[in-house]
Amino acid sequence: MLPIDLSGKRAFVAGVADDGGFGFAIAKALARAGASVCVGTWPPALGIFETLLRRGKLDASLAMPDGGKLEFERIYALDAEYDSLQDAPRELRDQKRYRDRGDFSIDGVANKLREDFGEGCLDVVVHSLANGPEVTKPLMQTSRSGYLAAVGASAYSFVSLAQRLQPLMRRQGAFLAISYLASRRVVADYGGGMASAKAALEADARMLAFEMGRRWGHRVNVISAGPHASRAASAIGSIHKMIEYYGMNAPLPDALRAEEVGSASAFLCSPLASGITGTVLYVDKGYHAMAVPADVEGLIDSLNRG
Repeated sequence: MLPIDLSGKRAFVAGVADDGGFGFAIAKALARAGASVCVGTWPPALGIFETLLRRGKLDASLAMPDGGKLEFERIYALDAEYDSLQDAPRELRDQKRYRDRGDFSIDGVANKLREDFGEGCLDVVVHSLANGPEVTKPLMQTSRSGYLAAVGASAYSFVSLAQRLQPLMRRQGAFLAISYLASRRVVADYGGGMASAKAALEADARMLAFEMGRRWGHRVNVISAGPHASRAASAIGSIHKMIEYYGMNAPLPDALRAEEVGSASAFLCSPLASGITGTVLYVDKGYHAMAVPADVEGLIDSLNRG
């Protein structure tokens, strides 16, 4: 038996606001492997998330195979668009969903982790964050501010997390980010600069793998996940058509499950992957390997129905 063992390790997963996305699945997989897990949640979603947890609405999703229940060690308010609290506009800080959350910036989360657990308290950092305010717009209609917002929230936030959480990392830690095939291929409905943001995220991960590997022995990898009908992905609008298209054309035609991304993440963050860094691992049922549609007639029928 060759187990994934993260016993005695602590992970921070940025981007968990419900039980339907990749962030939650990754957090649960890390916990199943023995890690204690802290998460960062976008302030506007945090109140609802806390209420669902408190009222037991997520208990079925939190159930662990051993009969126990996933317990988050800490839940921190995190808006990764801001490196420091001073970067956030005053009108945002004064909003009801932000004002009582303290320092919700990346600096703030780093300081809270340090206060709660001391120096050298982290082994794994996962970036499961993406936001593009103009994602439904074609690139030709995307504004400069919308484009830069997408890159800042979806790509630079990974660099900022690395900068601020690395001092808390034990040696030979693992960083992981979640990407999408639009970084390398045209996905017509994935606009607003989000494709550019994913390309930047993958390029940054390679550079961070070199810089952090040479200095601290950390590994940095990316999972490029297939489409999944999470609440966040529904903002794209065509997510169900994308899932149908993958099903018609991927080597493995069944729909991607968030748990499959979680399991791959646990592996990449574990000692079993000690020789893997600077890599983009595709967890998309093999779709990325296809050059032309496998089911042309089905594709035509789907387009006609759409």
